[in-house]
Amino acid sequence: MRAHEAHGTYDAVVVGGGHNGLVAAAYLARAGRSVLVLERLDRTGGAAVSVRPFAGVDARLSRYSYLVSLLPRKIVQDLGLDVRLRPRTISSYTPVERDGRPTGLLVGGGEQRTREAFVRLTGSDREWEAWRSFYGMTGHVARRVFPTLTEPLPTREELRRRIDDEEAWRILFEEPIGVALEDRFADDLVRGVVLTDALIGTFADAHDPSLVQNRCFLYHVIGGGTGAWDVPVGGMGALTDALAFAARRAGAVIATGHEVVRVTSDGTSAEVTYRTRDGEGTVGARHVLVNASPQALAALTGDTPPEPAEGAQLKVNMLLKRLPRLRDPSVDPREAFSGTFHIAEGYEQLATAHAQAAAGELPAAPPSEIYCHSLTDPTILGPDLVEQGHQTLTLFGLHTPARLFARDNDAVRDELLKSTLAQLDAHLAEPLADCLATDAEGRPCIEAKTPLDLERDLRLPGGNIFHRALSWPYAQEGTGRWGVETRYANVLLCGAGAVRGGGVSGVPGHNAAMAVLEGTGGTDG
Repeated sequence: MRAHEAHGTYDAVVVGGGHNGLVAAAYLARAGRSVLVLERLDRTGGAAVSVRPFAGVDARLSRYSYLVSLLPRKIVQDLGLDVRLRPRTISSYTPVERDGRPTGLLVGGGEQRTREAFVRLTGSDREWEAWRSFYGMTGHVARRVFPTLTEPLPTREELRRRIDDEEAWRILFEEPIGVALEDRFADDLVRGVVLTDALIGTFADAHDPSLVQNRCFLYHVIGGGTGAWDVPVGGMGALTDALAFAARRAGAVIATGHEVVRVTSDGTSAEVTYRTRDGEGTVGARHVLVNASPQALAALTGDTPPEPAEGAQLKVNMLLKRLPRLRDPSVDPREAFSGTFHIAEGYEQLATAHAQAAAGELPAAPPSEIYCHSLTDPTILGPDLVEQGHQTLTLFGLHTPARLFARDNDAVRDELLKSTLAQLDAHLAEPLADCLATDAEGRPCIEAKTPLDLERDLRLPGGNIFHRALSWPYAQEGTGRWGVETRYANVLLCGAGAVRGGGVSGVPGHNAAMAVLEGTGGTDG
């Protein structure tokens, strides 16, 4: 769409063409509203895109976000999305050396096989029974909480009554998650595997009194009412392409290369100013839905920005000629890497890494986890790569807050990548470097992104993948009816920073659209 075509007045202008903005646009257009989506970049999708990052190599990687759990089936069905989500056959594998021999914990492949893996690692059924009980509890919570994400916000007490399990409520909503892990599990590695879901993109200790780790854990175990994390067939870009198609099919206009620079509102009408390579333009809007961070929203409206956010992850994409052999001979690499491959994520290792990073140092043993999406979805690789046995690897590093990269982002990135891969190599029977494919110019197929890189590339505040700390999924002072409201009655926040935002869910986009269609107003907050 050319710049001069973005004119007039729309029922809704959506700022940002990430997945949440596209969900909102599709819902509103399907309801008969005139909708314009203004996207700064030359493509839609935001952080949920598939790209070919390596020159001359036909591998389409989900570059930033990569797994789907929190996307409600309701949104897929309502919008008629042609999207396939494929489950992973293995949940996780965690290598460890015990009594001088390499071993590990493989979770998945059926209950009996998982139980045997626990017994083999720990010597008894105790940890397995604790595991089964704990995740039975989270499963109950997931089934009660997940459906509420696309409903008006419940109060805290309403959600508590809906869960109807006082022990689960205490463990997840009232005391640091570390208390329950230390009470229920005795094995350090098992404790660590459970804790990792509380630390994805979240810089916190297991006993952080703010409970930010509990909020992160909650969102990682409630998806779909089961907590399962699935691989989108065709990569994450297939999902956002389907959303863009649904929005356009319903009548929404999507304009890429249009950077919104200002939003003014009197509460009943608004004006949106945008910039293109050809100059500035303005459009009128009855509602403005901002699919960007709370910081970006404040900048657009001229309001006081919220507290700065900080990301805390290292993201690494790789293409391998083959999967590396493992030191643990009892597990097939194709199984070990098909789920979540935990590295240096024992409970004490995670605590040490957090303490070191909090003191301003890179963790000596950086914790991370790896996923091989091509084992579940080979369509992301060209036929020649599949035939030759190539595989993708995505690594997500924990406890690396943005502050650590401030002195020299490039140098610290290189140092951290080297030490992170060394932790992986400690569990491999061959160096990972020997398995890396090369691009058309002979360079290893590996790229790393720090929080500062994500801030630069995607305008994530501080590189925070959730835009800010995740919120409890219930109403609090100033949250409004849907958790998307702002102090302007006709300006809504539909990005990850909304209440119940974070992850590739579409929930904030759905909820912002529902707020418009209901005619609900803003908050005084």
